[in-house]
Amino acid sequence: MVKKDQWFEASDVIPMFPSLVWKLQLETGLHEAIDANILRALDGMRPEGQVLAPGQGWQSEQALHRREELRDLVAGIDNATRSILRFLRVGYDAFEITGCWATVLPRGAAHRAHSHPNNFLSGVYYVRTHAGANTINFHDPRNQTGIIRPPVLELTAENTDQVVVKVQDGTLLIFPSYLQHSVDANTSAGERISVSFNIMFSAFTENLSKPLW
Repeated sequence: MVKKDQWFEASDVIPMFPSLVWKLQLETGLHEAIDANILRALDGMRPEGQVLAPGQGWQSEQALHRREELRDLVAGIDNATRSILRFLRVGYDAFEITGCWATVLPRGAAHRAHSHPNNFLSGVYYVRTHAGANTINFHDPRNQTGIIRPPVLELTAENTDQVVVKVQDGTLLIFPSYLQHSVDANTSAGERISVSFNIMFSAFTENLSKPLW
């Protein structure tokens, strides 16, 4: 009789089709200067003396990448995006930020799960975080994995349907635009301030969207 531990001559686990999130931490002096410029710009956009009620968030216009105060942040996003596209071995003529906006979440405010359609990459830069307001949740994009849910004896990267990423002031995250993400309610006393953005290939319909067959 063959022993069970002799059934296989070799075995392997082959990971396939990963969803990647790039996490970068800006140098302290650089991000402090960038943060000061962003906060100054937001002060000029928010109503004077605005105090957000618990659970009530605020979002800016969606063209912050065109403002002089965000020039250094945009340069950092551009550099990071070029590195990511090199890592992915993706060919392209040019890319651009298609939208960029700030979000302010006071105590009790959250952001439901969502994605960013019609873009290739999306990201978020953290200006102000606090304990209790320093995480983002990424959700499994494979919807059908929820059809059968056996009990999980130990939570691992292979069986979870949500990954929580911890962030801090000066953290820059970039991820595929299809990847759903959410933010839990702010449990701190301070405002959580972030700048989100989308990136798409320039002239996509002219250069990249032709049939591949």
